[in-house]
Amino acid sequence: MTQMDADSTAHETRTLEIRRGLQKARERIDQACRVSGAGNVDLIVVTKTYPSSDVRILNELGIFQVAENRDQEAKAKAEDCGPNVTWHMIGQIQSKKVNSIARWAHVVETCDRLELVGHLARAAQNAGKVLKAFVQINLDPMSTLGTGRGGAHPDEFMAIARAVVAEESLELRGVMAVAPHPDLGIDPAQAFASLKSYSERLVAEFPWAVEISAGMSSDLEAAIAHGATQVRIGSAILGERPAVQ
Repeated sequence: MTQMDADSTAHETRTLEIRRGLQKARERIDQACRVSGAGNVDLIVVTKTYPSSDVRILNELGIFQVAENRDQEAKAKAEDCGPNVTWHMIGQIQSKKVNSIARWAHVVETCDRLELVGHLARAAQNAGKVLKAFVQINLDPMSTLGTGRGGAHPDEFMAIARAVVAEESLELRGVMAVAPHPDLGIDPAQAFASLKSYSERLVAEFPWAVEISAGMSSDLEAAIAHGATQVRIGSAILGERPAVQ
């Protein structure tokens, strides 16, 4: 077998693996929608730590919205994968990384503090684009103790949302959250119910900001049951996550 044949076989094998993962994920999403009576739920595939080749296979299979959490990795993939991918930033953002993120990202889901909003707005303006933005809310009731979950305190998220709306280079889309760490023993459904209530507060003031980004491989059903309009799925589609180098 030539190297070209070997590469072709590897590509076909990986494509089959991802296709199967996508099918199973879509079946779970569809079933959750039927049970809850939810409407359309968008699928964002989390490609952090997976290679650019997986992103290209996803594109071949009709998936063009992907999410990353590290600037350097995402920047390289964006350069490698061409202009047809919509890139979501789902990692916590350092101010020094904002200019780089604004160049490759189309959606920033982790607006979690007031000072970040201004930095993002200026970076987006310099990049000649309007960034879609979600306000990330920390659903961990012990967040003041610092458990590693990002997000704004629930008392602060509306102020952040108003700051986003005030910026011409940012477009407020809704709220985003990650369920509390499983070790805390908190039912994800309880956390996502809280997120739904925060979304309702947001929509009361900004009627267009209806999106709720919540739910991952382990808890997408609970998120959809409580109003998620998009879920962020990685390992359930792409398999065991490669070790971070």
